[in-house]
Amino acid sequence: MFMLRPSLRTAGSSKLALPRTLSSLATPSRPLLRSTALGPARSQAQRLGKLLAKSQPWDMMPVENIRNIAIIAHVDHGKTSLVDKLLSQSGEALGSTRVMDSNTLEKERGITILSKVTSVAYTASDSKVMKINIVDTPGHADFGGEVERILSMVDGVALIVDASEGPMTQTKFVLNKALSLGLRPLVVLNKVDRPTSRVDEVDGLLLDLFGSLGATDEQMDYPIVYASAKEGWATRGMDEPRENMKPLFDLIVDHVPFPKVDRLDVFKMLVTQIDSNPYLGKCFLGKIAGGTLKIGDKMQALSPDGKQTESGRVTKIFVRRGLEMIPVNEAGAGDIVTVTGVANATVNSTLCDLTVTEPLPSNPIDPPTIAMKFSVNDSPYAGEEGKNLTSNMIRERLMKEAETNVALQVIESENKEAFEVRGRGELQLGVLIETMRREGFELSVSPPRVVFKEEKGQRLEPIEEVTIDVGNQYTGTIIEKLSKRKAEMKSFDENGDKTRIVFECPTRGLLGYSAEFKNDTSGDGTLNHTFLGYAPFKGGLERTRKGSLVAMGSVGSATSYALNLIEPRGKLFIRPGEKVYAGMVIGESSRTGDLEVNPTRAKQVTNIRTVAKDENIVLRPPVEMSLESMISYIAEDEVLEITQASLRIRKRELDANKRRQNLRHHRD
Repeated sequence: MFMLRPSLRTAGSSKLALPRTLSSLATPSRPLLRSTALGPARSQAQRLGKLLAKSQPWDMMPVENIRNIAIIAHVDHGKTSLVDKLLSQSGEALGSTRVMDSNTLEKERGITILSKVTSVAYTASDSKVMKINIVDTPGHADFGGEVERILSMVDGVALIVDASEGPMTQTKFVLNKALSLGLRPLVVLNKVDRPTSRVDEVDGLLLDLFGSLGATDEQMDYPIVYASAKEGWATRGMDEPRENMKPLFDLIVDHVPFPKVDRLDVFKMLVTQIDSNPYLGKCFLGKIAGGTLKIGDKMQALSPDGKQTESGRVTKIFVRRGLEMIPVNEAGAGDIVTVTGVANATVNSTLCDLTVTEPLPSNPIDPPTIAMKFSVNDSPYAGEEGKNLTSNMIRERLMKEAETNVALQVIESENKEAFEVRGRGELQLGVLIETMRREGFELSVSPPRVVFKEEKGQRLEPIEEVTIDVGNQYTGTIIEKLSKRKAEMKSFDENGDKTRIVFECPTRGLLGYSAEFKNDTSGDGTLNHTFLGYAPFKGGLERTRKGSLVAMGSVGSATSYALNLIEPRGKLFIRPGEKVYAGMVIGESSRTGDLEVNPTRAKQVTNIRTVAKDENIVLRPPVEMSLESMISYIAEDEVLEITQASLRIRKRELDANKRRQNLRHHRD
């Protein structure tokens, strides 16, 4: 057994110390039953859940009884699963998984995109009823704007780390944000029950990570909980009974400080998230920084620069109970609430009493690193598969998104027919596009480009730290490919048959690399990256993509006869029967230049019937790409046509003659 730091790794009692109210439920004629069929861990969890559900303090309660904590981690380290268990064992959400991921895309992709806030009641060992506000945050750097905003609402963080993988790139990203705000983390080593867990080694890596990020002595002295979110237990020592999440609840109560606020002050609240409700209008989420708030109170909205944008009256106040929104009449400083009553506030606005003149300080958001152009779909099939078609509809939707997502910037073109959308990564913009697609929008988007900066006459470009975990047999290919993309290798660590390589690479060098990485590693590798900063431009990149197979001829459906003739020229993206038009990219050429082909060509009809003439056509399955893969794949002279039913790559200029003229002009 490994050695623990005496001050913080001391194991507590192995016996489950339940509050006195539970023992009072048992009598000689009615003892507490323990379900052996469900297993000891699950029966203990059910007992704890019933106990926690007895008292639900959703009205205003003493500040000393409130704990606000954010759950932060690298993607897929068990963050949302842990919150699910905390909810279920508090009696709030049973019989479901990923309950905090309410967005359809979140459930499909298994990632968290938007921060979620919930609340549970917990009776501490001293019989005090505590209200714990739990915030589940994204673990992917593309949604880092959510992480930064939500950390301003909490007084502590629980850092979830996979006991097998250890701290990863996004772990470093979110931890650095928390430490810079002066928050004291507690650490949850998750998945310690797996045979591949490396508890000792990961604990050492965490200490090194905290030190490298400039943590204070107080922040370095973090407590550790060992857990299995999947099984629903946590312990303070590896040799303690594994029963339920009570040790984690107790640690949150003991380690996370209560909010340092003054309820005698006037009302102030920083808006950290906005939601729209068809009946209530805009709903503003935030932590009350001072004073109290009642329904009917007058309030105003101040912009980050101190200008009043609107005034009004409080119409509704909501708190969270599990996954429900509970209306209350009054709320006090220190609590996380949702307020309605004004319409023109934005994220980082201050909602406050009419006497307040200075806005609350807001945290700066890292700048966007890539941009894409959104415009109206003008293909021959425009309007056939969607309902939101005009530039005004696209503009309204993008502006609405920019109101709630401060990591996005929307810039209108001069003719107002196209919009440049800037964000933190391909995944973030891909999620926005997929959401709009499901809402019935038709649009075309350009390939992503990097957002450069000019400083003292020097061109600067965004640089990212890339962490790759891959089998030893693939390391040579990875290093060769990324070197061509101007990446610099910073570390190379072998661990058995796996290797971790860390690079610093320009953001533009990573555009389109994700799909290539999956092919090179046969899907047996992980790639994570996070924004580091800006550095001088590193020069042009080598061309890595081959030419396109571009359709010519009239609008129609692809035929198997034509595709059989085209197939030897490259890889196909379409099947027989799919709609095509001139200028549409139907495949990748085996050569560097574009090749024009006719996919609608039909077999000439004759009255000759022989075995040689009527051969059976067997085509290889076409290459299928996800939305993000297509965004990464398209070339500079191409756009992606997006409708509810289809995703099509096409040339920006559909006319072949004009494309050739543009190419000659570009060469001259």
